[in-house]
Amino acid sequence: MKQNLGRVDRVLRFALAFWWLGPWAPQYNAAWANWLIFIVGWISLIESFIGFCWLHNLFGIPNKNQ
Repeated sequence: MKQNLGRVDRVLRFALAFWWLGPWAPQYNAAWANWLIFIVGWISLIESFIGFCWLHNLFGIPNKNQ
């Protein structure tokens, strides 16, 4: 798997995951919204470590040179 995320993108994804998976995560009355935040947080964390985003690959967005 080839990396397609640059340094800035990976740092921002890690910061988003740190925020949404920590005690500062927004909490809503709808359980589905809380689960969505949890899932997106984990996806952001994984993508920040591996440096690959399937959506960037699908749409042909190269951010490796950031």
